[in-house]
Amino acid sequence: MKLIMAEASPFARKVRVLLRETNQLKDVEEVSIATSPYQVNEQAKAANPTGRIPSLIRADGPTLYDSRVITRYLDAKAAAGIYPEAKLWDVLTVEATGDSMMDSAVSMSYELRLRPQEKVSSEWTDAQWSKVMGGCDALQSQWMDLLNGPLTMAHISIACALGYLDLRHDARNWRQGHDALAAWFADFSKRPSFHETHLDG
Repeated sequence: MKLIMAEASPFARKVRVLLRETNQLKDVEEVSIATSPYQVNEQAKAANPTGRIPSLIRADGPTLYDSRVITRYLDAKAAAGIYPEAKLWDVLTVEATGDSMMDSAVSMSYELRLRPQEKVSSEWTDAQWSKVMGGCDALQSQWMDLLNGPLTMAHISIACALGYLDLRHDARNWRQGHDALAAWFADFSKRPSFHETHLDG
């Protein structure tokens, strides 16, 4: 199989961390590409009609895309239990929280990095940051017991979201007021799977 990805994508990182945590890296070639909303990479478009990443090209079936589809497939393939049945709805909710935080943070990055400076909307970026902070607040107040438990896809999604905040929006200091979440992230960051997929670019 081939994973079409960009190394700076937090959504691709979710898949890359899972591959390492479930010992499937030997089965998947990571194909790093450069792509943007304005100039979509041809490999990305060939794999996914919308041109988004990541995509997982399979020899035995259609290409899969959207990180949540890919991670569910890979977890099932390895029977790894990253989506445990006993806590499935909690795990899916927290994974969605992380993905929503990534959506807002990536949207901010596009606004700040791709639009001409005179057209950048501070109202837009502030609104997106408010959504990120809403996610951090919910994690801090409601979900630390889950995050302090056995590894699930919830952990991976949240860690990848926070790692992206450090990469692109560190000056906004998401850690302020989220001491428990920050301590959890510092511990998770020591995992080899996370260290090996360090965001770059």
